[in-house]
Amino acid sequence: MRDYKSLSHTRWDCKYHFVFIPKKRQKLIYGAIRKHLGETFHELAKRKGVVIEEGHLMKDHVHMCISVPPKYSVSNVVGYLKGKSAISVARKFKGKQRNFNGEHFWARGYFVSTVGLDEAVVLEYIRNEERNDDARDQLEFGV
Repeated sequence: MRDYKSLSHTRWDCKYHFVFIPKKRQKLIYGAIRKHLGETFHELAKRKGVVIEEGHLMKDHVHMCISVPPKYSVSNVVGYLKGKSAISVARKFKGKQRNFNGEHFWARGYFVSTVGLDEAVVLEYIRNEERNDDARDQLEFGV
């Protein structure tokens, strides 16, 4: 049986698969920034009442399966996660006390797909993305 969540007048199960990238798909997500972003995404999700079911930070993109309450739009949640995490990165790693205009960490767009009944397939894909990415790198560079 599906695990439905409840609000005061609603029973729901709304899960989405998100993928977004740093500006110009630069390979910026590693080391201290990767650790910081992981903690930041979980903290931001908790503030909104959103649950990160599965997530993985690659060097040049982020995969997440997120359970979003129906009181929030998908674009609202993604904008919140990307915007607040960019401000956090600017403050911690670029020495900025304010987020000045022009300080962009993430590219403008994102990919989103509803998970629906294929949840197990999507979660498995996100878990194995790093392994698949390493194999692809080895093929490209002939290692």
